[in-house]
Amino acid sequence: MELSYGRELFQGRYAAHPSDCADLLDDAVSVMQKRATRFAGLQRSHAPTVEDPFVLVLVDEVAFLTAYQPDKQLRQRISAALATLATQGRSVGVGVMAALQDPRKEVMNIRNLFPDKIALRLDESEQVDMVLRDGARDRGALADHISLIPELGVGVAYMRLETSPEPIRVRAAYVSDADIRAMVAYYGQAA
Repeated sequence: MELSYGRELFQGRYAAHPSDCADLLDDAVSVMQKRATRFAGLQRSHAPTVEDPFVLVLVDEVAFLTAYQPDKQLRQRISAALATLATQGRSVGVGVMAALQDPRKEVMNIRNLFPDKIALRLDESEQVDMVLRDGARDRGALADHISLIPELGVGVAYMRLETSPEPIRVRAAYVSDADIRAMVAYYGQAA
């Protein structure tokens, strides 16, 4: 629901139905594989260019596509594409950002393929370590203590990067519905 507000900003690369999401994920895998073939032996990491921009695949409510998807073949196709992108995409400039509500392992069995993790407000202290890895809460990631009061807690999160086991507290800027409408009006026409 949140991403649909700005769908015009995605230049036609937006999907809400699971089969359409699978098609977009397959397209991203295709872009990744074509780049890997072109870059093989020439470069080891990606520097974005106009011809080969960084591609970020945003998946909101990933559990809807993986754990809760009733169509087994579609679920397997989506999981395979996500795993492929998460393991091979970064070096050629295709990244994945996946969001979910429930951090339990059975809901997101490929979560360890995502090197950087962000925990917004969580319900239980055990969930902090599920999201940010073992010991993160003991090292100060108190995501279960983030305020329910919007003015105090909206956008507050703890983040753990691949390069460091130490979690850091961050706060994202708030973007209102009016802000999104203004971005769509301004940038959506140029897209």
